Amino acid sequence: MSIEDTIKDQISSNTILLYMKGSPDQPQCGFSAQTVRCLTSCGKRFAYVDILANPEIRATLPLIANWPTFPQLYVDGELIGGCDIVTDLFESGELQKIVDGAGQQAAAH
Repeated sequence: MSIEDTIKDQISSNTILLYMKGSPDQPQCGFSAQTVRCLTSCGKRFAYVDILANPEIRATLPLIANWPTFPQLYVDGELIGGCDIVTDLFESGELQKIVDGAGQQAAAH
């Protein structure tokens, strides 16, 4: 499986997926830590990929996503954004709605 296929499989098989530096318990950058805080506050479980431990993903994902920075949050296969966007969505209450609705489309089919 190519690295592109691996990334596409990760995104499609996880309802809420965060590509980040480090882990939710030990984020390795402030932006990843902030994004984890916002997601955790919404009370939904999420999967993550540590891009520091996966240099091929770190190099390839920005090309696939057309998004140059990390973290990157995906919900239902769609790129939501990075730290600033996730934080803005969290503060407006929209992030809660997005994660609460995650997986609903799959359940409706």
